[in-house]
Amino acid sequence: MNLAANNIAYRRPALYDTLTRDSTAAETCRHLIHDHGTPGGSVLDLGCGTARDLAALAGSPDRVGVDLQPQLIEHAQQQHPDLDLRVGDLRTVRLGRTFDTILCLGNSLAYLHHNDDIRAAFTTFAAHARPGTVLIIITQIAPSSTSAPSRGRIEAAEIHAEVTTEHHWDARTQIATLHRTWQLDDGTIEHDHIQRRVLFPQELELYTTLAGFTPLTLFTAPDNRTGPLTGSTAPLAARCTSGSSNW
Repeated sequence: MNLAANNIAYRRPALYDTLTRDSTAAETCRHLIHDHGTPGGSVLDLGCGTARDLAALAGSPDRVGVDLQPQLIEHAQQQHPDLDLRVGDLRTVRLGRTFDTILCLGNSLAYLHHNDDIRAAFTTFAAHARPGTVLIIITQIAPSSTSAPSRGRIEAAEIHAEVTTEHHWDARTQIATLHRTWQLDDGTIEHDHIQRRVLFPQELELYTTLAGFTPLTLFTAPDNRTGPLTGSTAPLAARCTSGSSNW
C-alpha cells in the first residue's frame, strides 16, 4: 500500500504530528490498560505512525512500534530514540514474541479494505498475544456525518495552507473517502485521496472474537462507555482468551 502517494501527511512527518497533536488516543489507552490490562507492561503498537501515542505510554519501558511507512518510522526514531521502532506490514509482521498490550490506533485498520486483509491483521494480533493480553483498537465504525465541503487553515512548522475537505461514502464497499485540497501559501496545490474501510460495531466485534479475543468495551463517549454509539470513531478493548486465531 503506497499510502504516502495519497496523503500529504505521510510524506511530511512533521505535518503528521501537527495534524494529530490533539489526539486523545494515548489517554484513552492509558485508561483502558489501567482498567483491563497490565499497567507498565510490554506494549506493541501496530501502525504506530510517528509513535507519539506509544511514546506517551512512558510507564511501559518495553515498547515496540511497527508502521508500513518508512518515512514515518525514520522520523519517529529521531524523535523517540528510546523506542524500538520498525518498518513492517500490519498483515504480515511477526516479531516472535507476545505482549501485555497490543494497540492498533488511528486509521491503521481502516486502510485495509478487503476482508482477507482484515483477517490477516487480526491473525497478526493473535500471533503476538497470550491469554490475558489486552487488544486496543481505535477505528472508524461509521461514515462521517459531514457531507458539505469544509475549509480550514493549517499552520505547521513546514507548511502553511488553506485546506478544503470533502467526504464521500460508498455503502456497498463500506469505504469512506476523504478528498483534501491543499492550497499552499507558496502557490502550489496538493491533493489527498484517502480511502478508509468502515467496520461496523458488530462486524468489528466478530473479527475480534474469531481471532481469540473477548470484547470488553466499545464506546464513543469516554464518560459513558455503556451508552449509545454516537460518533464515527470508537475504541474497542478485548482480552485474549486463547492466544491463537480461530479463522
